[in-house]
Amino acid sequence: MKNKWEKLGQLYCPSVIGRHSKLLTHAANPLPVLIDGDVYRIFYSGRDAENRSSVGAVDVDIVKRQVIQEHSKPFFENGPQGSFYADGVSIGNCYECDGKRYMLFMGWQSPEGRHWRGDVGRLLVKPDLTLELDTNIPFMDSDDVDPISLSYPWVCETENGGFVMWYGSTTAWDAGNGEMLHVINFATSLDGHHWVRQGIALPYELGIAQAFSRPTVARNAQGGYQMWFSFRSGKDEKYRIGYAESKDGKAWDLALNEVGIDVSVDGWDSEMIEYPFVFDHKGQRYMLYNGNGYGRTGFGLAVLGEN
Repeated sequence: MKNKWEKLGQLYCPSVIGRHSKLLTHAANPLPVLIDGDVYRIFYSGRDAENRSSVGAVDVDIVKRQVIQEHSKPFFENGPQGSFYADGVSIGNCYECDGKRYMLFMGWQSPEGRHWRGDVGRLLVKPDLTLELDTNIPFMDSDDVDPISLSYPWVCETENGGFVMWYGSTTAWDAGNGEMLHVINFATSLDGHHWVRQGIALPYELGIAQAFSRPTVARNAQGGYQMWFSFRSGKDEKYRIGYAESKDGKAWDLALNEVGIDVSVDGWDSEMIEYPFVFDHKGQRYMLYNGNGYGRTGFGLAVLGEN
């Protein structure tokens, strides 16, 4: 399915003056939660002076494309030394089960003298849209299926009432061309709490698409699944947004040429685009995404045009 995204411009970039010490730079991994009408609270991962990410938020009218309120304090901070999220919190998406709303995230660890790595954590989203850590142990951590590192989870409910999760999993830090092999795996759950890992979901191609991150999944009119994601092709390559399709959400076909969005000629998203979040609002399909510098230039909005 050929997509055609129309860029609507940069929505938000962190101001330089008066920033909270935990949100000095970046607004990566935008995650919208509807407040009322056309206004969304868009959570994001901001960084402190040591590049550790915490969760900030800004309220935006996406139809008028206006910032309503910039929240000055973080909603959730990176954890204490030794915790699974000590060196950062990169948010994925929200889902609901048992009457509660949860937000999943990648918790970063950078142990001294060793390679950084990640696990999946879970936050409770309270009715007032404040955030609280669900448990201080990883929601999903390394095992035989995912032996090295996990990242950026996306969960949605299935038609039969269960749940499916797509998430990143590192197979190797160097696949032989200087770039890691980080694939998209999937897991299933009957209750949204306990998960059975199913292995790789998305095919990869070394030197073309081998370092994936932050999948975002939506249904199409025919009942199939569409996925957008960040990907890199090799060492020193910058992120682009990619696209894949599936009839059942399990077996996927890469369709990189059909993504319908790329870097701009100049400006805030001229070097890289990454960390997409696709959502529907009043009959329109939108994409929030980051640009240059892994979110240093904030995030923008695009709308899907007619095919």
